[in-house]
Amino acid sequence: MILNKNYFGIYFSIFFSCLIFSQEVKQDSVKVNSLEEVVVTGQYNPQSIKKSVHNVIVIKREQIENQAANNLADLLNFNLNLTIIPNAQTGKSTISFFGLDAQYFNILVDNIPLVSDSGLGNNIDLTQINLDDVERIEIVEGAMGVEYGANAVSGVINIITKKTISSEWKIQTVIQEETVSDEYAWFNKGRHIQALNIGHNFKKNWFARAGVNRNQFAGFYNDRQGKNHYQNDGLRGYDWLPKTQINTNALLNYSKENFKLFYKFDYFNEIINYHDAAVRANIDTQSQTSNPSATDRIFTTNRFVNNLSVNGKLNSGVNYNASVSYQQQKRHLNEFNYFIVTEERSNETDEVYQSSKVFFSKGNINNLVKNNFYNFQLGYETRLIKGFDTQASGAITQQDKEQSQNNYALFGSSEINLSDKILLRPGLRYEYNSQFQSKFLGSISARYLMKHGFELRGNIGTSYRTPNFEELYYYFVDSNHDVRGNENLNPENGFTAFVNFKKRNWFKNTSLINTLKISYIDLQDKIDLAIVNNTPLQFQYINIDAYKLWGITSENSLKTDNWTFNLGATLQGISQIANDELNSEDDFLYAVQINTSGTYQIKKWQTAVTVLLKHNGKQQNYSAVGTDANGNSLFSKTTTDAYNWLDTSIKKSFFDNAIQATVGARNLLDVTNVNVSSSGNGAIHSLNNSGLLLGYGRSYYLKLLYNLKF
Repeated sequence: MILNKNYFGIYFSIFFSCLIFSQEVKQDSVKVNSLEEVVVTGQYNPQSIKKSVHNVIVIKREQIENQAANNLADLLNFNLNLTIIPNAQTGKSTISFFGLDAQYFNILVDNIPLVSDSGLGNNIDLTQINLDDVERIEIVEGAMGVEYGANAVSGVINIITKKTISSEWKIQTVIQEETVSDEYAWFNKGRHIQALNIGHNFKKNWFARAGVNRNQFAGFYNDRQGKNHYQNDGLRGYDWLPKTQINTNALLNYSKENFKLFYKFDYFNEIINYHDAAVRANIDTQSQTSNPSATDRIFTTNRFVNNLSVNGKLNSGVNYNASVSYQQQKRHLNEFNYFIVTEERSNETDEVYQSSKVFFSKGNINNLVKNNFYNFQLGYETRLIKGFDTQASGAITQQDKEQSQNNYALFGSSEINLSDKILLRPGLRYEYNSQFQSKFLGSISARYLMKHGFELRGNIGTSYRTPNFEELYYYFVDSNHDVRGNENLNPENGFTAFVNFKKRNWFKNTSLINTLKISYIDLQDKIDLAIVNNTPLQFQYINIDAYKLWGITSENSLKTDNWTFNLGATLQGISQIANDELNSEDDFLYAVQINTSGTYQIKKWQTAVTVLLKHNGKQQNYSAVGTDANGNSLFSKTTTDAYNWLDTSIKKSFFDNAIQATVGARNLLDVTNVNVSSSGNGAIHSLNNSGLLLGYGRSYYLKLLYNLKF
């Protein structure tokens, strides 16, 4: 029997877990207390990670700094069950979580969902989320519909911001210079980041913070010739579009023993430049001159976020938490005819083609009864969303038809302590939606703390995904096309089950944590584009698909005074079927991910060396390739080749951490295009190959950070 090398890491990792699970090591209570982390996502109140009913993955500030991560896309690329999906031509990077795209989980900032182009909390461009003011990131896997409502089918990512500092004043400045592959210059090549953050503790209980971050990505040429190229040879423009982002934020926090209040304001601005490769010569026969031009576009995004939160404890012991948020995002399109030599413009138009306005409010209370055996939580949530998307309405109609959607929810859950080791949490949520049918969501979670550091957690629950703007309202009809949305779509219904088995070991100055996870997701009424009429050919979004995933994941972490080492692997099987398609396939197709990372602290030199590696195994799926003689769709298996990401960095601190210098490399294995091939159905179709653009090659960076405290 020959062992497939792609599966070796999984076998080794699971074997390693089982080996450690079998050990019984006496716990050092002092070390246990020092290792406990406090988490808030999905909890009634801030809770140690060991006592949490959910399995929570925590990414600390130290890891963010070791990777010199400026935004969420820089950071999450090495996590298991997460895959960053960049788009070179739109400048966006979204994420796949347990095989489902970014519409199926929520991204929160301090437990409040963040507005995006096409939703609230979901389908967010990760490059737009700056990490300067982030304390830690908490990831919860599995159905979180009871706690967070729609689009939390596969889980939530909660970004926790800093709300205090250890000194009276802290002023932090950052400069980061980065190559884009082998392209770099001070202004028009590479990546250039500057940041300034000021924090101040005053009047004992008050803290204020303000910051600004500018991130300029000058684009990736990759043999293209930029915007000044005037020959019509297809080489004008960039492979990855240039963009400049400015993040500004301000925070005010008031904290007493039993009362906390904070207000946060964020303003985000992004400018993306698109330079068309098609060049018009514009020859003047009389003067025998030419004035070449092209149709260029500038996309500008502006986002305003206002978040206000209060939480505390009443004299009776009741805990309460309430948040209010108003968010607005607009995208402008400036399109014009650009004369390349003279740098003049003509036929210029400027319009708002996407707009979202959101009012969000959420509150809950718990600890209404003084009972060590039983506790319960009651809460409400309101989402009022209004907006339009010209692009999603199709290139023919170009109508800015504003749509609104109001969502009101009541939810409750209870925590039942069967013993000091066993905790159950059943929950129920009722949602009324102004556009779709009302929904009841349910879940039950359990935690069992066993002897010798063993922990068992389980969660089963339901959630759903609401149709996005394109699926509802898209309209593109001309002499050759007929593609339409469907305002009568139903939400997709999801069921998930997760089991998590963890073993903690402590001995001397070393901790060893081994985790084995089993996951299952069943999604019904999945929305997809389908042929609804053969003659003439018409396409429409309808509820036709089913989606099933099961997976097994092993994660192992070893920590000493100087070393941190992680090794993990996951095996996922995904089955997708179009229920109304005669020739559709429902086979499970399997994919592997393996990750490992290590950090070595040289404390004497105030230096940390970090290496991160992730292997993404080949991925397969079935896609429609045409129709048979009876008009039924034919499917072929598409394969995306395996690829690997490797990053490394060295961080050095000077003068008691007043100055930090970080040098490193991203994508050391120089990944750019990954081959995608599809084999035809029988002899009807031939083998087709194409490339998926995933990266812009090996890049190097230098980050300088200065901390002034007084």
